[in-house]
Amino acid sequence: MQIEVVSARFYKGFQDYYFSPNGLELKNGDRVIVDTEKGKDLVTIVGDKKMIDASSLIEPLKNVVKKASDDEVKQAEENMAKASSLLSEIREIVKKENLEMKVVSVESNYNFSKLVINFTSEDRVDFRDLVKKLAEKYKTRIELRQIGARDATRLMPCLGVCGKQTCCSQGVKFNEHVSIKMAKNQSLSLNPNSISGLCGKLLCCLAFENQYYGEMLKLMPKIGSVVTTPDGTGKVVYLDLIKKKVSVKFQTEQSAEIKIYDHDKLKFKKED
Repeated sequence: MQIEVVSARFYKGFQDYYFSPNGLELKNGDRVIVDTEKGKDLVTIVGDKKMIDASSLIEPLKNVVKKASDDEVKQAEENMAKASSLLSEIREIVKKENLEMKVVSVESNYNFSKLVINFTSEDRVDFRDLVKKLAEKYKTRIELRQIGARDATRLMPCLGVCGKQTCCSQGVKFNEHVSIKMAKNQSLSLNPNSISGLCGKLLCCLAFENQYYGEMLKLMPKIGSVVTTPDGTGKVVYLDLIKKKVSVKFQTEQSAEIKIYDHDKLKFKKED
């Protein structure tokens, strides 16, 4: 069965979620109030209405309740800014409670009926007393959310080793799981300091060009293999996957010489 949906994004979010337009005329950029599992919240429409197969939905479809008024949008922005400003204060409270957790960010929903506190920790944390104290202090519902190292970096925009803003904090998504094999495919140093991001995990951008490197490796001979060149047979000692060049070493009893060839000028046995 085909159903009508509209895509929307939460404040500071990068993931798009489907909602039922509920008969409303909506366009890209509209700010609307929606139903969620944890109450109403304000989101931004990021695409036109479209039809999808109902079977593709992972969770029950929630409704767009109404278009947000200018006053609601203004109030939401003030509440979200207010929540962010509480970060230092809440960190001090956590410190006094002697809890082994690092508070990364503080967020609120549009009407400040809930504060979401994102934190990281090496272990499980009993924060029940903390929740009670924060709820009493800020007169709102408190949700503490333990997140991983990657999510923590995403929530704290900063510069990566490339000198640019980190991919995750810009909402760049990769479909592949980042693995050490990607670094090997790209002939990168396997020194953890060279291939790890600010989160301490493998660089997300290793996945960015992985498909290209994987395809090129299928076209190229393996390092250490013997190939036939216009100048005779030699051993492959280096691959330049960007320029599609192969360095071949010619060894004799008297001397050794390395020559560089276009990969399509060589003859070699391709492996399955």
